[in-house]
Amino acid sequence: MDELSRGVVDKLDPESAAFINTSGLAKASPMGMGLYRIEPVGKVGSVRTSTVQLEVRPKDRLGLSRLLFLLSYAGDQGFRDHSVEAVEHPYLWSALAESLAQLADKALSRGVLQGYLTVEESLRTVKGRIRISDQISRRPGMMVPLEVSYDEFTEDIAENRILRAALERMGKVPGVRPDVLSRLRQLKGKLDAVTRLQSGAPLPPWRASRMNLRYHAVLRLSEVILRNASAEAGEGKQQTASFVVDMGQVFEEFVGTALRSAMSAHPGEMRLQYGALLNEAVRDSDRLTVRPDAVHFLGGRPVVVYDSKYQAASDAGASLSADHYQLLAYCTALRVPTAWLVYAGAGEMKLRRILNTDIDIVEYPLDLSLPPSEILAAVADLAEQSWGEVVRQAVANRSASD
Repeated sequence: MDELSRGVVDKLDPESAAFINTSGLAKASPMGMGLYRIEPVGKVGSVRTSTVQLEVRPKDRLGLSRLLFLLSYAGDQGFRDHSVEAVEHPYLWSALAESLAQLADKALSRGVLQGYLTVEESLRTVKGRIRISDQISRRPGMMVPLEVSYDEFTEDIAENRILRAALERMGKVPGVRPDVLSRLRQLKGKLDAVTRLQSGAPLPPWRASRMNLRYHAVLRLSEVILRNASAEAGEGKQQTASFVVDMGQVFEEFVGTALRSAMSAHPGEMRLQYGALLNEAVRDSDRLTVRPDAVHFLGGRPVVVYDSKYQAASDAGASLSADHYQLLAYCTALRVPTAWLVYAGAGEMKLRRILNTDIDIVEYPLDLSLPPSEILAAVADLAEQSWGEVVRQAVANRSASD
């Protein structure tokens, strides 16, 4: 179903209905006779059991490549247009599984990547560097064993640990085609010497470089899978998998990251999720605060404010008036004359002058169905236009004071 749809009525077993409700992707309400009303709740993605697959797709029919681009750019992982290589498929899990298999096969085609790993251990002979402080604190007066640190050239590096974890997780998803599942297992077999990441542990950091260039695309897809997907399989347990994404949060983070990058070409500093006081208050409990998605500062003073809304005015449940009330409060609290409302959708830019004030609110559409390079070009245009308005206001204020 589409994320803006009113839902469907279908038959479900109680276990699958409970899994859908706990996944956060949708709400399954019993209607009797084994029927449930299944309604989206503002998230997109897919949940799958051995008997049911439910998919809630982004509005405007965004494909997997576009979803991966937004997810990775929002995470500031450097996922750019040229590295988005996703297999488009009617079903999300099939697309993710086949994309991971293809990219992993390409990355491992020249062998498993090796790199230097810093090892700290106790030895009876010197290897690498003696850790003097650890030697004194742990073994005072003893010559052996020695506390040493050295760099080992090995396959057991962060890049391979992340890739192995993603292959394992995708291999547990019920309903993956047998041929794709076999490829995932074969590829994981090449990484059996690599340390297995513990469930729930943070992903180890890695840095993109010329040395690991062939791994870049598969690592970025692997990180998206590990951060947003879960899969469980076990004896006596129902196989389940879920990939759930809050598109409102992803859009907000994407716009903030892309806009900060675009505005770096102009003087000043952009701050994301900036908190400001809305009212005068003697006690902390009486304070009201606002938190715009992005505020650009010049000389330590806010000059323009931005807020992003995934739902456009034309979307079901969206409130144009509420968005403008919010932006009016931002401008008042920060004493800036212009606010930019960035929403996901096609259309024309629109200026709204607020009566009895000097405040302008500009609605700026960002069409996510465009290729990633054109989406980023639109954000760059937003930066240019909003900076031009800052310059125009500064010139007008200077002329008024002369």
